[in-house]
Amino acid sequence: MAGPGVHPLCVRHLGLCAYAPAQQAMQAFSAQRTATTTDEIWLLEHPPVYTQGRAGRAEHLFNAGSIPVLPSERGGQITYHGPGQLVCYLLLDIQRLSLGVRGLVSLIEAALIATLAAWGIPATARRDAPGVYVGQAKIAALGLRIRRGCCSHGLSLNVNMDMAPWAGINACGLGVAVTQMAEHLDRPPPLSEIAAALLAQLVQRLGYTAVRTGAARLPLHSDHPNPSDPKP
Repeated sequence: MAGPGVHPLCVRHLGLCAYAPAQQAMQAFSAQRTATTTDEIWLLEHPPVYTQGRAGRAEHLFNAGSIPVLPSERGGQITYHGPGQLVCYLLLDIQRLSLGVRGLVSLIEAALIATLAAWGIPATARRDAPGVYVGQAKIAALGLRIRRGCCSHGLSLNVNMDMAPWAGINACGLGVAVTQMAEHLDRPPPLSEIAAALLAQLVQRLGYTAVRTGAARLPLHSDHPNPSDPKP
């Protein structure tokens, strides 16, 4: 769990959002945040898109076909986003939460592992390759940007999606297989149930004591200028 203290949180359920506006909104949020800005978690899906992290190398893209390839300011290599994948963006003041980068990564991985365990899917983390794995196949990816003690971007969890586009890339530059929850369940639950379970795990581990729901839209600037006193 993150360090002690009263940590408010705003959660936004954003539905299906294009990648570029979501990244622009994260950039704007991070640029204007202050020491008292409320942390936010955004839960969403993206239309089909390949995103190339800051360390991305061209040889990890085999065949994009008609799927756009967009640069991303997160760390890591290339990955794929599409409908049926849960994306969770974490806009957190990790310094205020008394978390280092390694501690944050481990916390996110633990939240994902516990969420998958709730549906009977045994998963593990790897010290040498951030993310969560079922056997040797990757089921969840992490990609963060840390700046001035705050993070943005976050994680993606494959739930029930078209897996064909994964063949067009070397996912995360690791040369590993990719899997999803639907391959391990007779009937995968709605994405909203997975999102609620993962959110509960993250809130508990991050130590938030006041959580409210924000507008279901991409905020290009903060809509709660006095975040130290959020509405319940």
